[in-house]
Amino acid sequence: MTATTGPNIGQIHALFAERGYEVSDSGPDTLSITEISSNLTVRAVLQGQILYFSLVCTVVPRAAATADVMRQMLAADNGISTSYFQLYDTGDGKVAVTLNNFCKLQDLGSDDEDDALSCVHFLLVDVLTAHQLVGHLQA
Repeated sequence: MTATTGPNIGQIHALFAERGYEVSDSGPDTLSITEISSNLTVRAVLQGQILYFSLVCTVVPRAAATADVMRQMLAADNGISTSYFQLYDTGDGKVAVTLNNFCKLQDLGSDDEDDALSCVHFLLVDVLTAHQLVGHLQA
């Protein structure tokens, strides 16, 4: 691959499929990556050279996302050091609480492959702690 073309979603799809993940295209430059043993699905979106990853932890009523819960999610000592939370309005009075990560890809060489695979691995590990923080919220 040359520096002028950059990575493409097909290469990302192949990378995760070769590593045993179930991968499906879910839109332009968007993949759903499912870890088979846990059945957890991470959404990946490629924008230029940045590959964004997102995993829905829970969907709850908007009122459940209190200031106290937000403080726990943002605390430096919450046990999640490699990923970050975001809230997305689902449009029906609820919010999706997601755990997110990203990496910058250069030429999709071995370093980039390691970075992308590590991002997904970190999300899958961090979601266990995330569920301790937000799993108690009422759906």
